[in-house]
Amino acid sequence: MSTSSDIRLKVHLDENRVPERIDWEAEEAGIKSQGKAMLLSVWDEKEKNTLRIDLWTKTMTQDEMKVFFHQNILTMADTFERATGEGKMAAQMRDFAAYFAEHMLGMDPQE
Repeated sequence: MSTSSDIRLKVHLDENRVPERIDWEAEEAGIKSQGKAMLLSVWDEKEKNTLRIDLWTKTMTQDEMKVFFHQNILTMADTFERATGEGKMAAQMRDFAAYFAEHMLGMDPQE
């Protein structure tokens, strides 16, 4: 017997169809929250291609976007390593995240 779990996204738009707010909910995990940006990637097995939706609200600042991307790079490295066991490449991704943090966020990579 198969089961399913729903994740709901609702994008609120202004009169020019620019995102103002992103609501998301995952009942099974007990999550109901609002966001200012999202990156959604789905692997299309038939086409062997990644389908994606990249959205951010008009109130998302450039500084927030830089932090958002830095955190996503780190998350992708962790996920890549768990999914493939490719620790060396994941380490390279983390090294790039440190470089990104230093140059885009002014963070010391040694911290």
